[in-house]
Amino acid sequence: MPEAAAAARRATGRALAHQVGAVARDLPTMLTSPLYRRWHLTWGATTEEISAAMPGDDLFPRAQYRSTRAITVQAPPAAIWPWLVQVGCGRAGFYSHDLLDNLARPSASTLLPRFQDLEVGQWVPMSPAAVPTDRTALRVREFEVERWLLWAKSDSSWSWQLSADGAGATRLITRIHAVYEWKAHPTMALFGCGLMELGDFAMLRAMLRGIKQRAESLA
Repeated sequence: MPEAAAAARRATGRALAHQVGAVARDLPTMLTSPLYRRWHLTWGATTEEISAAMPGDDLFPRAQYRSTRAITVQAPPAAIWPWLVQVGCGRAGFYSHDLLDNLARPSASTLLPRFQDLEVGQWVPMSPAAVPTDRTALRVREFEVERWLLWAKSDSSWSWQLSADGAGATRLITRIHAVYEWKAHPTMALFGCGLMELGDFAMLRAMLRGIKQRAESLA
């Protein structure tokens, strides 16, 4: 038993060291992202994908932050969809930098049946808040199974679209609209601005790659 406990501690330590290293590698990207904002706001997306309408586009017409990013996944939409359904802090994680967005708990590397029920209105926690609110957590607003999913909260929307290419692969496209409410909620606006302008690109790119790796490994 002591040996098992020691082995578990070593495994936890290795996982934490890996997370710290991953964040350290992306730190320069986070700190310099405002310098190439125009480029990273459309990372991976084609001109057609950037201009195409997506669910949630009409929710925040005055959003100061708008991004459309995409990645090709060598798997059908049915192999990608379950990974999106179980996203959330304290759920499957975000498949990104767990040290920053999942309390340092490793994101799930398998599908979790207990988080596979999707309903309009359910919470997608962004933090470990005991009682989620429309300012601290996203909600599932609308979805069409294996085609698109829309999350939203009081100041932002986050949509996903899965477009099969007819050859077994899928374009996974994601779009974020975020409003900085400087007059109504200056503290939250400052936090949101720092999060989106500095952290969003590196975190979301890691998330897209994390979903791609997981979906392709099980496809």
